Amino acid sequence: MIEAELKARVHTPAEVLRRLDERAVGVAEVYEDTYYDLPGGPLARQDNELRLRTVRGPEGIRTVLTYKGAQVEAASGSKPECETRVGDAEATHAVLRGLGYEVVIAFRKECRNYAFTERGRGLLATLVRVPELEGTFLEVETLVDTDQVGHALADIRAVLAGLGIGTADLTRELYTDAVRARRTTLP
Repeated sequence: MIEAELKARVHTPAEVLRRLDERAVGVAEVYEDTYYDLPGGPLARQDNELRLRTVRGPEGIRTVLTYKGAQVEAASGSKPECETRVGDAEATHAVLRGLGYEVVIAFRKECRNYAFTERGRGLLATLVRVPELEGTFLEVETLVDTDQVGHALADIRAVLAGLGIGTADLTRELYTDAVRARRTTLP
């Protein structure tokens, strides 16, 4: 499946939050993301990602291992995605390190997730704050077959417009790159 997703900078977080609250009940969760690669960065060179995410929320703690393949749609950066829940985060970190993977970057995201159906699609909208970065972001995504990516992105753009997010607000900047850049500029 392809994760068709658009991300935007949010200039009026309170207004976007109000509009999201009209669509669904938001769930506050904290993501602890750790990205891995092999020495020399072969995954990154091929535009692939390997992430272990621990999610802390009202339903408890869960951990998800995710592999993202190379992008299939250049304008959005949408990628194939495979993920699975794992029972033990520390053991999974140990397995990855034991297989030769190294931590590339790790950081925290404070999220408010909204799952709803609009335009006939199951969508997940996530309002995101990364403590190390300035500003608030909004991600809207859905999982689709490869031949549906363009249609899904059109639907997501319409949803974003309904939330007060314009095309000028869209960003392709990755959190990993932004956090890395921020850390290198700190004294």
